[in-house]
Amino acid sequence: MGGRAKAILIVCDGLGDRPIPELGGMTPLEAADTANLNRLADRGATGYMSTIGVGIRPGSDTAHLAILGYDPRKWYGGRGPIEAAGTGLKLRDGDLAFRGNLGTVADDGTIIDRRAGRISSSEPFVPVFDGKEIDGVKFIARAGTAYRVALVMRGEGLSAAISDVDPHEAGKPVSPVRPLDDSPEAARTARVLNEFLRVTRRELLEHPENAKRRAEGKLEANYLLLRGAGLHRALPSFEERYGLKAACVAGAGLYKGVAALAGMDVVEVEGATGLPDTDVRAKFERALSLLDEGYDFVFVHVKAADSLGEDGNYEGKRDFIKKISDAAAVLLEAPDDVLVALTADHTTPCALKTHSGDPVPLLFSGYGVIPDDVTEFGERNCRKGGCGRILGLDLMNEILNILGRAPLYGA
Repeated sequence: MGGRAKAILIVCDGLGDRPIPELGGMTPLEAADTANLNRLADRGATGYMSTIGVGIRPGSDTAHLAILGYDPRKWYGGRGPIEAAGTGLKLRDGDLAFRGNLGTVADDGTIIDRRAGRISSSEPFVPVFDGKEIDGVKFIARAGTAYRVALVMRGEGLSAAISDVDPHEAGKPVSPVRPLDDSPEAARTARVLNEFLRVTRRELLEHPENAKRRAEGKLEANYLLLRGAGLHRALPSFEERYGLKAACVAGAGLYKGVAALAGMDVVEVEGATGLPDTDVRAKFERALSLLDEGYDFVFVHVKAADSLGEDGNYEGKRDFIKKISDAAAVLLEAPDDVLVALTADHTTPCALKTHSGDPVPLLFSGYGVIPDDVTEFGERNCRKGGCGRILGLDLMNEILNILGRAPLYGA
């Protein structure tokens, strides 16, 4: 490739796990056929990482901020702005953003299904929400993946100190929006949003797509369940921070959103779905080609191990990890001036079906790496690795140092 060394950072969401009796006391990563990941580990150096802090259960949003070098204690303002940015929305300071689901709500306000029968696309319903204006507040909406919708309120005097609409559980009533402090901004925001939900509920009930779903015996998408309100605040540019021209390859909106807020170019890859059917090899190949096209750093996100862990599907998780390893064959052929870093944002143990505070495995392979004695990539082996234990905020420092791009601290 020529010029200065470059890096690919691959984050395999929820990769880590705990020993599972049905897998002979191994984790899905340890039980998987990971020949190519093992070769990367054998050529490189390994360690383990707590993305936020020791024993702290990271959210995917806060973990990715930390991994990319943005302290979430300073820069995290809620998931809403990140999800909205991931749909391609260009946010302004002061915008109030939400993540939302199309849900099915009974006439008495009880939630029947938080995902409207896992409706495959929210696109037909987005015009109901987009472009509304109430009391000087403009509403902007974009479709997310499947049943998801990103919503932005744009106007003066808005506050994120409001309650969620979504109670996070079917069988419970929809929650009216309440101010969470005594400020006039919170009271106004809650009032305007409740009116918006009242108006759009009526339009959704009359929507022709829902008439069609009712005729087919499907759950209708008749309510927008909102949560994660956050006021947008721009992140410092990744390129200005690190001197690296950066791109992102991801399938799901959250990860595109983190990258977009950091000023990375988000590149679409055919077959990148964020689901178990995603084309992992195409993602890795595109990352390498982006380095050829002049980028210094490519962030690649691979989602499905996390979802399978949340389902408790240890066999599916094991098999998907093999898919990652098979795709990693292309990384073994990377040019000599490329550093490959591969890790996870958090552990998702199949037994817990949720995130845990366990550290995640980490490897560096390729340019500038002094190999250690670890030859197989797994949770327990990585704890013996030469990199030791690091925090998420250390990762970019490690990458810059290996690349020979780290700034001097002191004289």
